[in-house]
Amino acid sequence: MKKLFYPLMLGLVFAGFSCGKSSIENQTATVAGSAHTPGQSAVVDDDSKPNIVQVAVSSADHSTLVAALKAADYVDALTNVGPFTVFAPTNAAFDALPPGTLDDLVKPENQRKLRDILEYHVLLGAYNPDGFVNGRNLGTADGRSVSVLKAADGSITINGAKIIGTVPASNGIIHVIDQVLLPK
Repeated sequence: MKKLFYPLMLGLVFAGFSCGKSSIENQTATVAGSAHTPGQSAVVDDDSKPNIVQVAVSSADHSTLVAALKAADYVDALTNVGPFTVFAPTNAAFDALPPGTLDDLVKPENQRKLRDILEYHVLLGAYNPDGFVNGRNLGTADGRSVSVLKAADGSITINGAKIIGTVPASNGIIHVIDQVLLPK
């Protein structure tokens, strides 16, 4: 056993030195210096097509949604590979909620409730508008479901919220909606 142990240890020591001290120090400093390791949202990639969160951040009409994603600690989930379909309410949709609703939801003690509402706006998989089937129920990320209605004129509603725009993203698709979806 000793004959195998010493060469193995010696090999590991030399491998450690060949990797460079600064690399090891950087890794240690990163882990030791941060209480919360950043997730996928911390990755910087200026060459690829933007992901769902990056698209939302770049939209002036979705600043309330972005603030809610941050308050619910749900940004990293939606920057992952996916694919996801996100029903993204506009700022006007959030403004139409009863007074005080949003202020109450973004309180730290209501983070889980807010996250449940946001997950109700997410489907696993990418659904293009032509893939929606009238009367179909689709399972949401929170384990519930939303209902699709397709009108004769081609307009689509999800639980009564009208899809007013569609934006592709690198990890799925965003359907802009005119109402906030609230689970029952």
